[in-house]
Amino acid sequence: MLIHPWDAARSDAEWQQWLAVHDFGQLAVNGLSGEPPFVQPLHFFYDPERGEALTHLARPNPLWGALEANPEVVLSVVDDYAYVPGPWQADPGVPSTHGTPTSFYAAVQLRCRAHVVDDPGEKAALLNLPVGHFQPEGGSAPVAVGEVPYGRMLSGIRGLRLEVTAVRAKFKYAGKRTAEVRERIAQALADRDGPGDAAAREHLLRRQHS
Repeated sequence: MLIHPWDAARSDAEWQQWLAVHDFGQLAVNGLSGEPPFVQPLHFFYDPERGEALTHLARPNPLWGALEANPEVVLSVVDDYAYVPGPWQADPGVPSTHGTPTSFYAAVQLRCRAHVVDDPGEKAALLNLPVGHFQPEGGSAPVAVGEVPYGRMLSGIRGLRLEVTAVRAKFKYAGKRTAEVRERIAQALADRDGPGDAAAREHLLRRQHS
């Protein structure tokens, strides 16, 4: 992923706060023997204090062999995207037809070392953390070995601790454009009000004033 200086995260806090509420991504695992990579969509819980993402997958998932052969993986998250028509980006004094169309988006790529969790007790503890994140209101029984309703299901899954070793974060929201052009784009996003436009506009304004 190319990251220009004007698109880079301003701090670790910026991408960590974004990741706290954008918790569905794709796990890319190197393929075996020249095969293409495995790409698995999944929910995850990122724990900044531990520097790891927690998730689990079904035991029959075909990626386990590749993951054990090479535990170096990438967890990729992309969201808050919007298409920006060329005329919106035209510089002052330039014909609107000469503006360059582009895409706005936020993206975080976590390079990780995967650790498979098969111990039943460790799996139960791992599963309870994401449930607490996704269901802060509660409503589900805790996962515990040998206890209903989830204890009997533990054998059917494997846990994953994704130890983060490097981070690439990008917030592509007209960072190199003039204030006049950014304001024009912000207004156009508000007027269009399509899917993703409000989130893209929020990023544009936030980064303009930060």
